[in-house]
Amino acid sequence: MQAYFDAFSGISGDMTVGALLDLGVPFDGLQAALDGLGLPDLRIAVERRTVGGVAATKFVVTATEAPAERTFSAIRAILDQAPLAPGVRARALAIFRVLAEAEGRIHGVAAEDVHFHEVGSADAIADVVGAAFGVEALGIEGFYVSGLPLGRGVVTSRHGPLPIPAPATVELLRGFAVRHGDGEGEMVTPTGAAILRGLGALSAPPPPARLVGVGYGAGTRQLADRPNVLRILLGAPLLPAALATDEMVVVECNIDDMNPELYEHAMTRLFAAGAVDVTLTPVHMKKGRPGVILQVLVAPERRDGVTAVLFAETTTIGVRAHGVTRWKVARQSAEVTTPYGTIAVKIAGGDGTPELVTPEYESCRAAAVRNDVPLRIVYEAARAAARHND
Repeated sequence: MQAYFDAFSGISGDMTVGALLDLGVPFDGLQAALDGLGLPDLRIAVERRTVGGVAATKFVVTATEAPAERTFSAIRAILDQAPLAPGVRARALAIFRVLAEAEGRIHGVAAEDVHFHEVGSADAIADVVGAAFGVEALGIEGFYVSGLPLGRGVVTSRHGPLPIPAPATVELLRGFAVRHGDGEGEMVTPTGAAILRGLGALSAPPPPARLVGVGYGAGTRQLADRPNVLRILLGAPLLPAALATDEMVVVECNIDDMNPELYEHAMTRLFAAGAVDVTLTPVHMKKGRPGVILQVLVAPERRDGVTAVLFAETTTIGVRAHGVTRWKVARQSAEVTTPYGTIAVKIAGGDGTPELVTPEYESCRAAAVRNDVPLRIVYEAARAAARHND
């Protein structure tokens, strides 16, 4: 499942948990998870509210403890001793860890020694654990978020007045798409920003999916120009569940001054260095010069090796790289018997995807030369033999 945080009114911890409850997270399960934290007199409740004509769920947390100041180490100890599901504990720790790292950069201290003020209180801990419990309960694995309104003004903190967005929020939102000055007051809280960062949310539209649910989480303030709710859209992937995924890197460069005869050797070296795929795309570059974009798909741990080959074997003076997610159809290698000998083939598909048979080029070429027949005839024979074997 994937979740799109449509944060047109920003995001906070309680808004996130409210939207997840609105999507169907069981309240009794959340109650049991929070009871296991051992926080004194922690109480939670759910209220139905209509905000700007939108029916939403308000997650309400109350605790009798005085405002607490806890270190990251102390919060980790609370989570470690609690009888939480491993996935819930891991997600909650990840959220607090990114928050500790952000606070550490601001104050110049190690993350382990950071003292949480507002976000160290029982209600903030309940928000973080509640968000972790909710995404695990719904089986959400992919997270995406809209552009975030930063708001304007000043917020009161234990350190005194701070500009909006708070320094910790700014640190946590590095790399996210934001809208400066959109909204009055604090639109994105440090807890809300930490949840997005800790879950690994991408600041981008989600891939196509089948919409299966929508949840609205109510905020506390009343906004004059929009309903103060967080909307989470829950989607099921359109791709077959059998598809495997992995994280890869695309390393690429533009070349307009290289002898084309050298590309074949460069490609051979790139494959030897670990490239999964290499492509050449003709383009027109500045001053009308014809050029080529050379793209290499490679596993992250082999990125530096293919980069070194690009600098050694091409005329490029700079490369760029970005991460991508690869979806892979199940495939297997096989051999089939044809009138022209044994041919190697690759068979991909099954488990919900159409089957595709691809004869291996070198095996077909050798058989064509050996039998003095056109290469396409060998290809057709190999495909026919593979289908007959099925």
